[in-house]
Parts: sequence; structure tokens; C-alpha cells
Amino acid sequence: MHAQILLFDGFDPLDVIAPYEVLVAGSDAVGGELAVELVSAEGARPVPGGTSVNGSSLTLQATGPLDPTLPGFVVVPGAFGPIAGDPDDGVETIPVLLARFGETEAVPLMRRALENPDITVATVCGGSLALAMAGLLDGRHANTHHLGVDFLEATGAVPVNARVVDDGDVVSAGGVTSGLDLALHLLERAYGPRIALAVEQLFAYERRGIVWTDAGRHPQAV
Repeated sequence: MHAQILLFDGFDPLDVIAPYEVLVAGSDAVGGELAVELVSAEGARPVPGGTSVNGSSLTLQATGPLDPTLPGFVVVPGAFGPIAGDPDDGVETIPVLLARFGETEAVPLMRRALENPDITVATVCGGSLALAMAGLLDGRHANTHHLGVDFLEATGAVPVNARVVDDGDVVSAGGVTSGLDLALHLLERAYGPRIALAVEQLFAYERRGIVWTDAGRHPQAV
């Protein structure tokens, strides 16, 4: 099984690093059965993350291309940068970065990944917005950072206010730290609760919130 974490220009570092570390630890716990790799649509290259207001940025190395034929997970992070600003003045805002994702070769590759029954696509924070803005999440239940929920709905997705939203072959999580919860849930889905618990204990972290699925009774209005 493979876990491909997709890097794109302007990615949010924590959206990448948190699931990466959890999934690598999970791979260690199952004897290396899960191959975890940082990839990009363009192949092996240094990929610059988003830039903070004071100019700080982090570059990570993609070691290969995104392969939508490999069974397992494809994890899409959100973007990092200022929320507001004038793009005409060169401000690389998060909305600009997410929209730019839709102009890259990542979109047809992600479409193929979503069509592959052996792949679960997972998103952290604005990663679901990147896919939704590219028309890839129409009618799908998903979550994103709380500041982007209205926009997520406007793009055609069905927002659910839960820490992790499991919609079958699409699993999404809220703000940046929820990448930990997302990756632990993916480990539990693939390898069972003992593996997820072992990684949780290794990181001295307890998962938060409910993993929402489209099942069960609807609550009565109170």
C-alpha cells in the first residue's frame, strides 16, 4: 500500500508534516508495508511552501511524480499564506494559491485518483477547497478550515462540521492540526485500531472529535 502526499507550490507545511510523520510511524508499526512518499504532479523537484507575512517559507523535496494507479492513499494539503491581500500587488493569498492549484497538472491526476477504486483521497484544511475549486468534490461530504466552509459549499461540496469527515473514498479534515487525526483515522481504516493506538501513544497525542460518516439516525430538532 502507498501513501502519496501531494506537494504543490504554496502548500501548508503542517498539513504535510503532520500526516507524513503519523503515516511513517504507522508504516514502521506494520513492518514497512505502507510506502510513504512526498510527490508532486511534475515529479521529483524541490517544492516551495507558502510564504508568511514576514517572508518565512519552507521548501520540501518531492521524490517522484504522483501516480494515480498506486493503491492506497493520496493526501492533499492546503495552502499557507495571508488570508487577505491584493493579488495585483503580488500578494500570494491562500485563495490565490488554491485557485492556482486548479491550473496545474495535479487536477487531471487527482481526477484519475478519484476514479481509482483502490485509492482513498484525503485532504487536510484547504486541501478539500483546492479539489472543490477544481470541480472534483461536487456532491461529496467534506470539511475544511472553518474560514473556508461557506466557500466549500459554494463550490458544490456538502460541508460537514466534524474534525474528520469520512465519505468513503474521500476523507477530509478541518484546520491544520487535524492532519494528525486524519492520518490516524487512515491507519485505523487500513490496519485496525491497535496500529492507530500505538502511533497515538508514540506521539503522546489523543485524537479529537467525531469521525463523521453518512450513516445512522438524524438528530431531532431541540
